[in-house]
Amino acid sequence: MPSTLRSRPTADPYADTDVVDARAPRFLQATVGAGAVLALATGWWWLYGLLALQLIAGLALGRRWCLPCVAYFAFVQPRLGEGRVEDARPPRFANKIGATVLGLAFAAHLAGLATAGTALGAMVAGLALLAAVTGLCVGCELYKLGARLRGVRPGAVGALDLAEVGAAPGRPAVVQFTHPLCSDCHELEERLADGPQPLHTVDVSRRPDLARRYHVAVVPAAFRVAGDGTVLERLA
Repeated sequence: MPSTLRSRPTADPYADTDVVDARAPRFLQATVGAGAVLALATGWWWLYGLLALQLIAGLALGRRWCLPCVAYFAFVQPRLGEGRVEDARPPRFANKIGATVLGLAFAAHLAGLATAGTALGAMVAGLALLAAVTGLCVGCELYKLGARLRGVRPGAVGALDLAEVGAAPGRPAVVQFTHPLCSDCHELEERLADGPQPLHTVDVSRRPDLARRYHVAVVPAAFRVAGDGTVLERLA
């Protein structure tokens, strides 16, 4: 009988925490959404507190303390295989928002403000299940919006130090900020490598200082630059 287990994942879920299997956040959102719906249906408002504590534990102590995360990586991923590997910062930010709103829902009920607590719990349930079913993560989109408001937008980076990113000064080039385990990064790199200008990559896991300096909040990010380092176009 053929085995139902898939090949070993490229990203270690507990060591490579700057990236994540894209299915894992959706599994966590499904768990949170189901828990919030149960709280709404039964009136067990204390569930909001438990869900908030679970998210906080995962954020503060790591994925090994996030029970839905452990369940996904132990039972689901080995059977479905690894999904797309993506930047972990947007879903991590979404978890912070979820923990905050769930904590407020619990506090509201504790203070006798049942209507406010129920409204907050319903909001978490709706947004979490929306993310689980469709992949539209409102918290992730808020993270990206915040990055743009901080200046991470096309044209915000005026120039790159070509020598610093491994490119030859005086020659036009394309510079891509990437991560070795990022699926979208590999696809973009393949497309850019076929272009007319030489491609130089910066691994943000090895050079987080350059990612911060050039306002790279999410990978992949790529820039077409002139020979003097002036950014001509943000490609991703």
